[in-house]
Amino acid sequence: MAHQYSPRRDFDHLPYPVCFRFDALAADTECELHHHAWGQLNYAERGVMQIDVGGQRFISPPQYTVWLPPGVVHGTYNQQPVLYRALDLDPSLCSALPAQPCMLAISAVLRAILIDFAERQVAVPDSDADRRLAQVVVDQLGRARVEPRYLPLASTPALQQVLDALQREPGDNRTASVWAEAVHLTERTLARYCQRELGMSLGEWRQRLRFLHAIELLDKGRSVQAIALDLGYSTSSAFIAMFQRQAGTTPEQYRRELPGA
Repeated sequence: MAHQYSPRRDFDHLPYPVCFRFDALAADTECELHHHAWGQLNYAERGVMQIDVGGQRFISPPQYTVWLPPGVVHGTYNQQPVLYRALDLDPSLCSALPAQPCMLAISAVLRAILIDFAERQVAVPDSDADRRLAQVVVDQLGRARVEPRYLPLASTPALQQVLDALQREPGDNRTASVWAEAVHLTERTLARYCQRELGMSLGEWRQRLRFLHAIELLDKGRSVQAIALDLGYSTSSAFIAMFQRQAGTTPEQYRRELPGA
């Protein structure tokens, strides 16, 4: 049974328009569905956090954050330990940010400030210097690039059955036609469900899944060759090429840039 994590503040309104939260969450930790009166940016400095919002599953690896506008109902789960950082924004500051939940690319400046505030345990900026840094955070968020890096869920039970099986075994290389037969669909019907409900092919969804799974394994210290085999690649070079397309960097370069590497 997963450990429960409470996200609630001890107040109804933020004491300052920009507030911060820092936690080290254990593996197998979940937070039940809830919502906030303010906007929230969720960032995993280390590890990968899963955030479920209205049928979409956002994954927050270290190079991305998940933005949730005020009032959005969401729940979280993390399979591995996570260094969690949250940024709470007063609704008056949210108009310049996306109106829908999304993933944002985190800039080096934004990441540095979040890490600095976490190290100094600055939850509410009190000094003039920290309030200026908080304003830089708001400015950085307004310029952040939206990234479609999430794994959507399916509403059709047969398709979700395939996605669940792939999440249990990301290295499964069965073709779309074999998966379709396994859930008693034609290959064309399965492809239509994928485009309608996922917005992508089954192959692209599986590649995103493998990329996100690779991040967890890199954080654990697994070798590139072992990860490639785990994820169903016949060669390390094929895995490295996939990872580089997704992250813009090689697995080893990515590992070296992990916080605490």
